Amino acid sequence: MERFGLVGLPNAGKSSLYNALTGGGALAAPYPFATKDPNIGVAMVPDERLDRLSVMSKSKKTVHAQVEVVDIGGLVEGASTGEGLGNKFLANIREVDAIVFVLRAFVDDDIVGPSDPIEHLRIVEIELALADLETVEKRLNSTKRASKLDKSLGAEIEALEAAYESLSEGLPLYRAGLKEDIRAELAQHYLLTNRRVLAIVNVGEDDIDSIPEKEALVAAEFNSAGDNVEVIGMCIQMEAEAAAISDPDERKEILEGFGLGEGALFRMVRSAYHLLGLRTYLTTGEQESRAWTFHEGSTAPVCAGRIHGDFQRGFIKAEVIQWDELLELGSWNAAKDVGKMRMEGKDYIAQDGDVMEFRFNV
Repeated sequence: MERFGLVGLPNAGKSSLYNALTGGGALAAPYPFATKDPNIGVAMVPDERLDRLSVMSKSKKTVHAQVEVVDIGGLVEGASTGEGLGNKFLANIREVDAIVFVLRAFVDDDIVGPSDPIEHLRIVEIELALADLETVEKRLNSTKRASKLDKSLGAEIEALEAAYESLSEGLPLYRAGLKEDIRAELAQHYLLTNRRVLAIVNVGEDDIDSIPEKEALVAAEFNSAGDNVEVIGMCIQMEAEAAAISDPDERKEILEGFGLGEGALFRMVRSAYHLLGLRTYLTTGEQESRAWTFHEGSTAPVCAGRIHGDFQRGFIKAEVIQWDELLELGSWNAAKDVGKMRMEGKDYIAQDGDVMEFRFNV
């Protein structure tokens, strides 16, 4: 299961966000390093398409897609040289597929550190860039030595040199404007800043009206990052309290009462899911409606393999229709009767929101 890690300075709201997403019991305390070892949990990916298909099919069970969430201990200035949790902290980040920065934008006299999200961002980015710089420098030197005997290493050296140039200026790779082939070449080195980022701007309960302003302020800092970064503002404390309410109607009423709509929590999970390059196809029937995760660009047989390996090995055809078209027609059989069901072969590239059934033979 793909995972994203919550990263930020101590007491920025990471553990509270983790608890809200996973229903976990991570300690959220107003002092540094309350989280020393990472907490790992699972978050459901909300999907209205699936819910509506389940109602249409009168399904007995509805199964949403899931992602893993890792609550990583607080980063401090100097982490790249061993301060705070140091190398242990950085190692935990290397093990996640995407990073969620949690940036504090609230004032609390009991919490040490700045309340300016831009200052939080500066510290986090510099520490990650310095850690990557040390890695790149070592790899570049060793690769140059190896290239004397292996002339095929030219592309890797070019990529490492481009990374070294950006990181030397304190610029994370996700906003260095590197070409995709360079970033792809760097993927083998598992660099901390060579991945897409979601930034959460955490405001106080008395400052909800400022969310659009502070969200825009942080987003402006990421102008050079293009599609590699997304920014979402929220009050984590309020979102966490709402998430603890089991009745969905009551939860919705509370969020709407504060002018928060469905809340930012669901939007954040969906954004993190897409940052990981994940997409969803759906299956629906009387027994179950389920969301299946696949990587963008996957073929129909690969998607079939997400259900069972036999489906992929013996793949023959996929019956495909987009979710909204199926809902409009009202049932799988109705879609077949009017010829709206497409038959796709092994080369079909699955699309987000496809509803599929597979024909196979093993």
